[in-house]
Amino acid sequence: MRKNSMKNTRINGEVQRVLAEVIRGEIKDPRISPLTSVVAVEVAPDLKSCKAWISVYGDEKAQADTLEGLRSAEGYIKNQLAKQINLRNTPEIRFIVDESIAYGVRMSKLIDDVVGSEGNEDI
Repeated sequence: MRKNSMKNTRINGEVQRVLAEVIRGEIKDPRISPLTSVVAVEVAPDLKSCKAWISVYGDEKAQADTLEGLRSAEGYIKNQLAKQINLRNTPEIRFIVDESIAYGVRMSKLIDDVVGSEGNEDI
């Protein structure tokens, strides 16, 4: 199976949907922030491994705690994934904190600051 094949794209979407449901509704670990979302999922073509990018709203401590909580719940998450998606292999999940949203907000603020300071010089 090629990396960007239609089958792989469908599997990525389904795994992302199930991961989001499990993280949002089934895990009761207090370390995991309620404002956690699964941004993207990339399942390897051999279905043995999976990278899941997550976004956590909050400071760095909230991100670290959420990542730690998700890593400790990997077994349960994998079990739920196997129950809900019928795959030949259930992939090992590796959670990665996605910084792109925070980066975009930071860049937008910097641009607003520059534009705002240029506008004040004309007055």
